[in-house]
Amino acid sequence: MDGRRGAEDEVVGLCQELIRIDTSNPGDHSGPGERVAAEYVAGKLAEVGLEPVVLESHPGRTSVIARIEGEDPGRDALLLHGHLDVVPARAEDWTRDPFGGEIADGCVWGRGAVDMKDMDAMILAVVRERLREGRRPPRDVVVAFLADEEAGGRWGAQWLVDEHPELFEGCTEAVGEVGGFSLTVPGDRRMYLIETAEKGIGWMRLTARGTAGHGSMVHPDNAVTAVAAAVARLGSHEFPLRLTKTVRAFLERACLAYGVEFDPDHPEKCLAEIGPLARMIGATLRNTLNPTRLDAGYKVNVIPQEASAQVDGRFLPGYEEEFFATVDELLGPDVTREFVHHDHAIETEYEGALVAAMEAALTSEDPGALPVPYCLSGGTDAKAFARLGMRCFGFAPLRLPPELDFSGMFHGVDERVPVDGLRFGVRVLDRFLDRA
Repeated sequence: MDGRRGAEDEVVGLCQELIRIDTSNPGDHSGPGERVAAEYVAGKLAEVGLEPVVLESHPGRTSVIARIEGEDPGRDALLLHGHLDVVPARAEDWTRDPFGGEIADGCVWGRGAVDMKDMDAMILAVVRERLREGRRPPRDVVVAFLADEEAGGRWGAQWLVDEHPELFEGCTEAVGEVGGFSLTVPGDRRMYLIETAEKGIGWMRLTARGTAGHGSMVHPDNAVTAVAAAVARLGSHEFPLRLTKTVRAFLERACLAYGVEFDPDHPEKCLAEIGPLARMIGATLRNTLNPTRLDAGYKVNVIPQEASAQVDGRFLPGYEEEFFATVDELLGPDVTREFVHHDHAIETEYEGALVAAMEAALTSEDPGALPVPYCLSGGTDAKAFARLGMRCFGFAPLRLPPELDFSGMFHGVDERVPVDGLRFGVRVLDRFLDRA
């Protein structure tokens, strides 16, 4: 049997089975954890002769790592990584059971279908078929299925990098999620967005303190007023346009594909052409701040001594210092900040043999492919692996129908991935490993 055909036949079932394992991660350890999914993955890897390492960083927070020996042990190794956790889902909000893994309308439905049990299934399917057939990759490949990505990776990638870096010995490049998906452009062609950069993360808790007292009296140092004013300043602030090399490269190629003139002073003109994806790309034109929580008081006629808020800040590669200087200026003297989660921005060049392997694998399966680099507005486990010196990319290849709002599927309701897209991804990923 052709290896790619065997993996194609298996990938859909693997994706369904992974979705049916509830690995919801609310960020406070109240979810079921990733243990069951990790044991499932470890079993699938062991069936084809690998010796997976299963590590639990915290009760239920479990990751799986295995190394596949390549034909040339003298070459640097490649890391393929995915995360097993998903964000929570409320069944009443969905058209179908979010943990049912149903197939309907040509798609596999469920929480994690695109973030990111689809890629987990593709990696498993390709690795299993290659090992069954005795097809070793050109170099060592480490596969990692990780816990806790949806809450910043503290109990997953971050913990592994801190406590078990030896598992990634020799890995100089890493490939993970949120890249390789298609965007249909004029001329029956498709841009495939390959992630080469991610914004940094600054999740912050803001705190103001004042004098507690009766709500009927005058209180010039009201903590609620102080924190509310700071939140209003942060939420209404627009950062200046900053075109990083990755964002500029994407916009130039996108404008060319759509027949629109690229204007570096007004890059938003191009965004109107790319549909719903404009939300994600638009967020990479500048640093951003979004207030997300407010907490104060316990009774309407009691002025609290303390009030707090939380904001989600994201900064572009090279602009972290500018970002936090602006935040502190906007906060003013009466409000302090502390990190809920802080992680760096990353960026690598869109060049080299690994990029060439991605491009060749895509164009082999889709002659209308136009691979392009882009910057992710969010963050992934790539941030942890970049700390080990790896060049990190997002490449989970999917050929998508033009009408599907793929970016809206991330953390959204009715998350689903096309069956044909999974099969396409397996073929591309297998060709990629031949060349990587």
